[in-house]
Amino acid sequence: MHKYEIIIYWDEADQCYIADVPELPGCLAHGKSYDEALLQAKEAIILWLDTAREFGDPIPEPKGRRLAFA
Repeated sequence: MHKYEIIIYWDEADQCYIADVPELPGCLAHGKSYDEALLQAKEAIILWLDTAREFGDPIPEPKGRRLAFA
């Protein structure tokens, strides 16, 4: 299992949960429930990593929890 941070929040405009993986640029998912958004985010991480490997792009090491919040 990958240890990338996933931030999940409710989006009022789209009426769904958004799952953002900030350490992987552009890696986002959504779902009607929190659990669905989390599941979709895990799948998006796998696809993001597979694509990066395919094209020889760098893959950031997971940092886990953030040390500072903006």
